[in-house]
Amino acid sequence: MASGRLLCVSALLAGLLSPRAGAVTVSTDTPIVEVREDGDAVLNCHFKTEIDHSPRIEWKKMSRGDVSFVFYEGAFSDSFRGRAEISGATVTLRRVTQQDAGMFRCEVSSGLDQVSLGETNITLRVLVPPMVPSCEIPSSALTGTVVELRCRDRQSVPPATYSWYKDGQALPQPSTKDPHLTNITYRLDPQTGTLQFNPVSRADSGQYHCEANNRVGEPKSCIGKYMQIDDLNVAGIVAAVVVVLLVVSLCGLGICYAHRQGYFHKGHRGRSFWIPQCHGAAHISSQNLHRTDDT
Repeated sequence: MASGRLLCVSALLAGLLSPRAGAVTVSTDTPIVEVREDGDAVLNCHFKTEIDHSPRIEWKKMSRGDVSFVFYEGAFSDSFRGRAEISGATVTLRRVTQQDAGMFRCEVSSGLDQVSLGETNITLRVLVPPMVPSCEIPSSALTGTVVELRCRDRQSVPPATYSWYKDGQALPQPSTKDPHLTNITYRLDPQTGTLQFNPVSRADSGQYHCEANNRVGEPKSCIGKYMQIDDLNVAGIVAAVVVVLLVVSLCGLGICYAHRQGYFHKGHRGRSFWIPQCHGAAHISSQNLHRTDDT
């Protein structure tokens, strides 16, 4: 009899001293919710109380250290009013946008329970399908140079990956394992969208376009553009250099001739006469000759 009473007392004390006795528990079965833009997001929040069956429910949004109310004192805040609903503690957001993405917190509090506050966090990711990427494709280049083509879509969520096509055929990713791909002279980065030829050759001429894909919607491509690769015209460059040298030489001869004629001397009048000497010809002007004759 005494032992039975002792067991009852021990069970009662254990229940009273248990940290979960009279506790508010809050949980979610979807800690990460992914929804396409303009779709509906369901933020599940389940709670359980031991004593208080009408606890206080609040929803908050955490953004870069700031906390703002979503649902407070039985009403939604301005940015969610008219497009949000609550059932129990579960919130449904209609027509979500990129501004809605972030971490949400469901809080349930009860003043009657021993542990009066419970909370759970839910991360909302708003997915955006690819847009038409912006492509930079040069129209021409010279063989032996480094040429880089760029492709970028800044709107898609998650970020898009990129594929390049030449004349309608996908360019394979260079690989050291495939013997047919070891001699490829280009480098393709599917994360940044760059396609670099180092060096470029005439065989790389063709119609190029880029495709962006993030598996949310249909892939999108930019308009193709033809890239022409030409050989370096060495003969033309040599001819151009020769022409430039001839022009410079003729200009130098003209300046030298004008200088010898005295056109660059201050106060020049009449014709000048020169007695040729090395870089310092003695100069006798016609005016000086006349003055000498007069004396």
